[in-house]
Amino acid sequence: MPIAVAGFKRGRKYDQVLEGARTVFLRDGFEGASVDDIAHEAGVSKATLYSYFPDKRLLFLEVARQECQRQADSAVELKDLEAPPREVLTAAARRIVALATSDFGQKIFRVCVAESDRFPELGRAFYESGPLLVRRRLADYLRVAGARGELVVEDVELAADQFAELCKAGIHAKLIFGAAVCGKQDLERTVRGAVDMFLARYGTKA
Repeated sequence: MPIAVAGFKRGRKYDQVLEGARTVFLRDGFEGASVDDIAHEAGVSKATLYSYFPDKRLLFLEVARQECQRQADSAVELKDLEAPPREVLTAAARRIVALATSDFGQKIFRVCVAESDRFPELGRAFYESGPLLVRRRLADYLRVAGARGELVVEDVELAADQFAELCKAGIHAKLIFGAAVCGKQDLERTVRGAVDMFLARYGTKA
């Protein structure tokens, strides 16, 4: 579900304003972000900022819309559908883990949770441009691999969700609550464990 945002005046400092707003909103959230801070971060006057976005809410929604597109562009892309499951799933797991552990991924999660009451459409939009897109791409591959006899999956959508969750095991909660810093070896351990467990359940010897 795309975020509906009214058209705005475009000008030479439009992108500059959006980039400054993105930095402040991801750092401070909607409530904590002040127009003064956004204007300062963007290197523009408040008058210039208001000439593009007369309301902070509209600016926030436009930033969110662009972040949804950014997330969709960076979502797991399964390019080689002919490759064997272990190869494809390992590559997909590394991409999922990389996004979940990135500064961007963590900040987006926190913003969606913090602003869910004020902007109920926000969480849905980020889900559809990120996790749901990943799920669909994984499900498409599971169907192809199943047709080749490499996997036996009765419910590909459920299996895709299960795989995505396995890729966050031992990582997501620690990062969100600041309980620990996950090193490269920890991330690879999670990737291997996710792929091994998934293939133990759905793999075949064919």
